[in-house]
Amino acid sequence: MPYDPSDYPPFAVTVDLVVLTVRRHALCALIVRRGEEPHRGEWALPGGFVRAEEDLTAAAVRELAEETGLRVQEGTGHGLSGVHLEQLASYGDPHRDPRMRVVSVAHLVLAPDLPSPIPGGDAGGAEWMPVDRLLGDAATPSGRLAFDHGTILADGVERARSKIEYSSLAAAFCPAEFTVGELRRVYEAVWGVALDPRNFHRKVTGTPGFLVPVGGTTTRQGGRPAQLFRAGGATVLNPPMLRPEV
Repeated sequence: MPYDPSDYPPFAVTVDLVVLTVRRHALCALIVRRGEEPHRGEWALPGGFVRAEEDLTAAAVRELAEETGLRVQEGTGHGLSGVHLEQLASYGDPHRDPRMRVVSVAHLVLAPDLPSPIPGGDAGGAEWMPVDRLLGDAATPSGRLAFDHGTILADGVERARSKIEYSSLAAAFCPAEFTVGELRRVYEAVWGVALDPRNFHRKVTGTPGFLVPVGGTTTRQGGRPAQLFRAGGATVLNPPMLRPEV
């Protein structure tokens, strides 16, 4: 059948970002207040349209910097160290954006205690908010997230919760050197449960390739000096760190 452009209405591709970090022992997501229509003044995930010359990762990195001031430089050791960036899923409901047909490729960003965001571009504000508040009945102070961003956020949070069971991704929420207690608090914040300290210590230190001692200690968490570790070379945990039943 010959190609007829009129058979295919115009559409656009966007990137939306689920940016997660642990702040004050809570899993928090980055949200921005929309500065233009549609949904002007409402809270949303950071993101925007993909430019003609960009690939999807470049667009995600650019939008993160433009709307929040958080910078990740692709393929270098600079910018935000320890940042994990991956594609999450695609969202293409024909009615998800009132302007036109828009397909969004969402990305998941995980990083240790990120700084306060600085809004820019078309964002009227930016802040960290606990995911429990964003996904709960109360949602944001001005209502639920714009577009289908509540669904995208929920998918991103579940991806993070699932991946730290079977991979070493939890270390992406920690500084380069961390204690077992700090790692445990990451699991507790992401999963939303309390974990037994002794049982957790036994599991993570007994998982091959998960943690590597660095030969030092710290008292930054108070109490007795705690041994410092760094992430090991393992990407898959065997045995896995399964979530407790709640």
